[in-house]
Amino acid sequence: MKKQLIISLFLLFSTLLFSQENVTGKITFDDNQPLPGANIYWQNTQIGAVSDDKGNFSIPFTAENTVLVISYVGFQTVTLAITEPKSITQNLEFDTTLDEVTLTKVRKSLQKNYMAAANVQTMTSKELLKAACCNLSESFETNPSIDVNFSDAVSGSRQIRMLGLTSPYILMTEENIPAIRGASQAYGLSFVPGTWVESIQITKGAGSVVNGFESISGQINYEMIKPQDDIPFFLNAYGSTDSRFELNTHFNKKLNDKWATSLFLHGNARVSKNDMNDDSFLDNPIGQQINMINRWQYTDAENGWVSFINFRYMNDEKQTGQVDFDPDRDRGTTNFWGSEINTEKLDISSKIGRVSTEVPWRSFGFQNAFNYHKQDSYFGLNQYDITQRSFYSNLIYNSIISNTLHKFATGLNFTYDQFDEVVNVSDFSRIDNSVGAFFEYTYCNDDDLSYVLGGRIDYHNRLGVFVTPRAHLRYKPFEKTTFRISAGRGKRSANIFAENQQLFASSRQFQILDTGGEIYGLDAEIAWNYGVSFLQGFKVFGKEAEFSVDFYRTDFQNQAIVDVDNTPQQVLFYNLDGKSFANSLQVDLSYEISHHFNIRTAYKFYDVQTDYTIGLVERPLQAKHRFFTNIAYETHVKEKGQQWKFDFTYNWLGKQRLPRTQSNPEEYRLQEFTNPFSVMNAQITRTFSKTFEIYLGAENLGNYQQKNAILGSNDPFDSYFDSSMVYAPVFGAMFYTGLRFKIQ
Repeated sequence: MKKQLIISLFLLFSTLLFSQENVTGKITFDDNQPLPGANIYWQNTQIGAVSDDKGNFSIPFTAENTVLVISYVGFQTVTLAITEPKSITQNLEFDTTLDEVTLTKVRKSLQKNYMAAANVQTMTSKELLKAACCNLSESFETNPSIDVNFSDAVSGSRQIRMLGLTSPYILMTEENIPAIRGASQAYGLSFVPGTWVESIQITKGAGSVVNGFESISGQINYEMIKPQDDIPFFLNAYGSTDSRFELNTHFNKKLNDKWATSLFLHGNARVSKNDMNDDSFLDNPIGQQINMINRWQYTDAENGWVSFINFRYMNDEKQTGQVDFDPDRDRGTTNFWGSEINTEKLDISSKIGRVSTEVPWRSFGFQNAFNYHKQDSYFGLNQYDITQRSFYSNLIYNSIISNTLHKFATGLNFTYDQFDEVVNVSDFSRIDNSVGAFFEYTYCNDDDLSYVLGGRIDYHNRLGVFVTPRAHLRYKPFEKTTFRISAGRGKRSANIFAENQQLFASSRQFQILDTGGEIYGLDAEIAWNYGVSFLQGFKVFGKEAEFSVDFYRTDFQNQAIVDVDNTPQQVLFYNLDGKSFANSLQVDLSYEISHHFNIRTAYKFYDVQTDYTIGLVERPLQAKHRFFTNIAYETHVKEKGQQWKFDFTYNWLGKQRLPRTQSNPEEYRLQEFTNPFSVMNAQITRTFSKTFEIYLGAENLGNYQQKNAILGSNDPFDSYFDSSMVYAPVFGAMFYTGLRFKIQ
């Protein structure tokens, strides 16, 4: 009976498919720059559309309507005779009959989407320039939805969290291709230079089934700068008081009307040793990184083709540990404690897609990526080496059912991962592969209700056959009022060593208690995520404001527990036996105080608890209460592009539970909870022209430093040494400066 029902529905969809046609296209201005917010409507009707952030639009076509009107304030209105459904590109000209045209509508640097069914916000390139943003891990300092923490007091790496869960539970994608996963979880964010990133899309809750089954707390997708949109040359230089120096150069060449290529080069180094808290350990690692990518883009708009090919190579070397550590002399000895982490990456990826010129709502895409990641490292006397070879392929087909209110995406994907992993003398090498099919239906009514229903079925050589359902619903009763609900299931293999490398920088012994599972003896992690959100736009004294509140809960059916509470001398890994959940509440308000003067505030409450061997307790190193404020001010742009920009960010973190150390001798015990503290960052940018600007900034202006950041630093080879209990800055105040120069 079920098979007959599925076949009947399939035949019905096939019969309805393509029964209504649309006029689609793109609205541009000023030498083909996308124009969002343009009005497109059929003359003498109420049938209309608005161009999106990229200038694209779609409007239903009927034989009765033949005159299409395109308008935008300050531009000449255009009327077009349309007698058949087709795709058009229309460039609008400024209305020269006006004495002066001043566009006072400034696009927000952090944009919340009122229309999408999922809870999505976009960080534009303007938002990324509010801080140094040397790499992706530092790009979220001004975003209240993402928490940025240091993972340990040795490696200097930063870890992000969303909805109270660490980054392994977030699907990280590069242009919708899974990117930072497996072996790259610990340091992968620092391998993506900030100047390469065009925008970042943050989706809270269960993501799209199109991108896989691993997303649990959300998805972060970062878009790279496109060769067709890039400028011929860009230079960024950076230096800081913690002896970190960076240089970024972008070269771009448009070969003809279809081909364009970019070469991005990045280098960074920290050349001096710093020990600001006098614990004999480096506050940040010394080392260097070379990173380069060559991108090729082919665009044939006339026939609907677009494709990208990327070639990337990176080499990163870090040395950390005690100030007097010399790797040539002290490695493998107990003279001084030290660590080296050397990583090499090679990535090749391609994307090809086509939008049908005859039937513009029909398209397909084919994504492929090969990744090679090799890390050789040691932490004191602990050796950790991992090499991952991965291949990913995804075939996507998009179309409509009956009309553009009913859209769908369907396809197949394949993932292959080969891990060569050695922990001291133990070999944990394995091969994972999976193949899956997905179908996602979207009902898209911009007037009030939209929803997305998605499902996928996958076969994994270790996890078996399983189904992943996900759903998002958006209700928009008024123009600036949006309600959302979502629910979805995620499943993933926990790479317990790669994701918890900070624990190698301790004297803890690693022990896996369960042995019956397929991944390190453990079972797959399975969780359900549920969420509701409310977004309201309004005006106060004629100025725009936005208020939003969202609540999400993640319930784990199974989790690979990382237990550092049983004893300070061990870390235990085992399957969840009991409850594990994360509740996240966020309330935020943004307001344009005056023109170019904006404030953004947020309060976050987390209730994250897990059943450990000691019982159900709060997860360690997780602040229950957080408060965030960002203030941004810009002067008016003068004729030659001169401008001042000021940005200030304040973060307050409440108390956090520390791992239990009561069984240690008194001098190696920590208090049960940390004290609340705050961190302030600021940046000033002076733009001298459209091609040159300098910036000066500071992190941790209040100079707050965690005391006793490294437990047992006086004797790192003793059984009480632990550098993983970091909850606050170690370095103290840090100042930096830099410049940006471009040839347009």
